[in-house]
Amino acid sequence: MLVLFCNSLLAQELPPKNKITDLRFALTTYSFNDLLLGNVKDAEHPNYTLLDLVDWCHQQNIKAMDMTGYYLPGYPDAPTDEYLYHLKKKCFDLGIAICGTGIRTNFASSDAEERAQDIERTKKWIIVASKLGAPVLRVFVGDLPAGYKNRTDDVFNWAVEALKICADYGKQNGVIIEVQNHGDLLKTAEDCKRLIKGVNSEWLGLKLDMGNFKVSDPYKDIESVTNLAVSWQLKESVLGDASFEKADYGRILKTIANSNYRGYIPVETVRNSKDYNPFDKISKFINTLKAIQLASKK
Repeated sequence: MLVLFCNSLLAQELPPKNKITDLRFALTTYSFNDLLLGNVKDAEHPNYTLLDLVDWCHQQNIKAMDMTGYYLPGYPDAPTDEYLYHLKKKCFDLGIAICGTGIRTNFASSDAEERAQDIERTKKWIIVASKLGAPVLRVFVGDLPAGYKNRTDDVFNWAVEALKICADYGKQNGVIIEVQNHGDLLKTAEDCKRLIKGVNSEWLGLKLDMGNFKVSDPYKDIESVTNLAVSWQLKESVLGDASFEKADYGRILKTIANSNYRGYIPVETVRNSKDYNPFDKISKFINTLKAIQLASKK
């Protein structure tokens, strides 16, 4: 039986969480991707950095941040300790938890050398996560490589073996590896179950992305894998980043509340229109979620 740790406690030993009001939201920094990478010109926020975003979260009373590694200096190489500890201290001073970080990986690559390089990169960022005090490091499995449509078992095996190494290294350094359901290999709940069961480690779980199940009823798949979640990715739609159809947030929050998950709930918006403004988008999204929480008290 696969058992996953959640916030240093065995999930099955905790009583069911049944209050939506207990849920705590965090910012996924990818929401500010273009601004942080300098891909858009913003006269009001020139040369915007992750440190600036920490200040904004404090002003918005956002108590945690999922700090995607792309915005730390030097990525994909590890930042300097000086920078990491400056960032960590700033967050501590402002009362903001660093609830996770993440990198790009491709453990489905048909190139064994590429998979090996991503294993080593993951190890380096496990150390980064440990230094930041982040409990989880997000990785991706990747897409099915060309020519392997009828050889998915081979690709799953590559991913499982790579993630076993990463999870073991995570265990040695106190960092949980979270695999996000994102890409060809993880399109359904059953795909996620297969992968995580294959790795079979307390130190690997699912970053449950509510917008990335490519099935007719995403809610059903989401609800069937909540026991595997060591983090979440709350999005505006269950139909993918390009969709403008809002999710049933009440149902999603109830699903999380009824699960054993105890951590922060990272919230992410994405650029899907020319007038995208992450400051407005995130503020409105979190306020909508808090309004649902408030209504649940009545």
